Amino acid sequence: MAVQELKPGTWKIDAAHSVVGFSVRHMMVSKVRGRFERFDATLIVPEDPTKASVEATIDAGSINTDNGDRDNHIRSADFFETDSHPEFTFRSTGLEAKGEDFVLKGDLTIKKNTRPVELALEFNGSTVDPYGLDRAGFSATTTISRKEFGVDIEMPMDGGGVVVGDRINIEIDAEFTRQD
Repeated sequence: MAVQELKPGTWKIDAAHSVVGFSVRHMMVSKVRGRFERFDATLIVPEDPTKASVEATIDAGSINTDNGDRDNHIRSADFFETDSHPEFTFRSTGLEAKGEDFVLKGDLTIKKNTRPVELALEFNGSTVDPYGLDRAGFSATTTISRKEFGVDIEMPMDGGGVVVGDRINIEIDAEFTRQD
């Protein structure tokens, strides 16, 4: 499907049909996966959809790895410090075509540390739902260094390596509805 099928307007994320997830290496041998339960995003699409922009916020305290003790530890000063830094933000700075897909560039802020990131972006198509709403779907992935964002806890293991890896794989599946 071509991005030209994306109608101009303001689009809001449908959180009930979207996922903001991640994975990180654990004990050097496996990956822990998780997601954020609360987030918001607005997509602005002008007449030329390749000039679209997006702004998003993630409630850092809404982390869910299906382990309450681990989630509470991640919310603590060792990791996200959610009492002082309750949100992550993303603001796009550009969109480039890459074959049939795209690269979404933007600034990600975690714990007051802002860094440029590039997300591999796939436009999954658009449709009109049974209620007459325009819907569009996207998938995006990127990998960041948690240390670059001030999440720099070191937990070395006796035999070498660390308990929690530095590289965080981010996976987003987002469904938006057009508001106008």
